[in-house]
Amino acid sequence: MCGRFTLRTPARDLVEVFELLREPELSPRYNVAPTQNIAVVRQDGKSRELVEMRWGLVPSWSNDPKAGPPLINARAETIATKPSFRTPFRHRRCLIPTDGFYEWQKQAESKTKIPHYIRMAKDRPFAFAALWDRWRNGEGETLESCTIVTTEANDLMRPLHDRMPVILPEESYTEWLNSKNENALSLEALLRPYAAIEMTAFPISTMVNSPRNECPECILPASISA
Repeated sequence: MCGRFTLRTPARDLVEVFELLREPELSPRYNVAPTQNIAVVRQDGKSRELVEMRWGLVPSWSNDPKAGPPLINARAETIATKPSFRTPFRHRRCLIPTDGFYEWQKQAESKTKIPHYIRMAKDRPFAFAALWDRWRNGEGETLESCTIVTTEANDLMRPLHDRMPVILPEESYTEWLNSKNENALSLEALLRPYAAIEMTAFPISTMVNSPRNECPECILPASISA
């Protein structure tokens, strides 16, 4: 799964990586949590735009956006058929820019979980495969929200958790964002575990456990932050 992540990459670098027309105004984020507003890249005609959405998808057909737990993750194996995700999967795919995410490792014979930070070995920005939807009520209020697609864990992630977010290679961004592409088989082929050899993971301080802690110290290796 994916329940927390970071976005500390300078906005000018995101413009280049995601081929944005304009440089967004972004502050570094070190502990992004569910239900918060996050940066999302989607296709707007022939160009890409970076917009703000709530993390936790609310289906367009929902009667109440506050009903039930937030849909922060969508399993790759069922997004083509599950009612909450099948329409967004066909028409409203997006990217969530990031440069790392967190996972908590259970300890044998202990209730304690050790947080880990996972990023690319070269510490570069990347993107989660994601879906978005637009909800409206009778008064004309609009809420745009999103969810991160997950898949089975790769060799790096497996000791930490049996699931991981789908990380798309840059050469797949165009295909994933193309809303006119309804070829489910080709899209589902993108939803596989990312190459473990290109990633790294290390234990960090329990400071990250609280989403109120939003600082660079959240990602320091445990031996340094101690």
